[in-house]
Amino acid sequence: METYHGLRRKEKEIRDAAEMRAILKATRYVTVAMCRGDEPYLATLSHGYDEERNAIFFHCARQGKKIEILKANPRVWGQAFIDHGYAFGRCDHLFESVQFAGRVTFVDDPGEKRRALGVMIRQLEREPDKVAAAQVTDKSVAKVCIGRIDIDFMSGKRSDMVVIQE
Repeated sequence: METYHGLRRKEKEIRDAAEMRAILKATRYVTVAMCRGDEPYLATLSHGYDEERNAIFFHCARQGKKIEILKANPRVWGQAFIDHGYAFGRCDHLFESVQFAGRVTFVDDPGEKRRALGVMIRQLEREPDKVAAAQVTDKSVAKVCIGRIDIDFMSGKRSDMVVIQE
């Protein structure tokens, strides 16, 4: 990975890893950049963040462009973004974000797939126990394709107040 250059606006930097993890747990989707050769590709994924493993789980089709690219080059760069809205008349935007880098592995182990589905369902669903009981079956676990992004770098940024520069 390239050397991290840091933020120009230090007052917006999130340095606390727990705050960055909280953002990854609060968002319902992440946007992930990947590349094959010199051709970039971007995908938005619903996900679940596993704090214990510092990993993001996502499910996807077993074939397609994203799978082909990730099998050729499993390195990704991603972003989780919480939008707190544009400050009209102030030319400013309020938000929290986490940028992350990592490597994608596709999960084959049925036990880890169940764990991943549980992480995603708890993060995404209003009634996770009910959904898990109905959706996580031996058949669904066998059929689902699960990707895991093992995070090896995170940085965070927050704009929580309007700043007018003169």
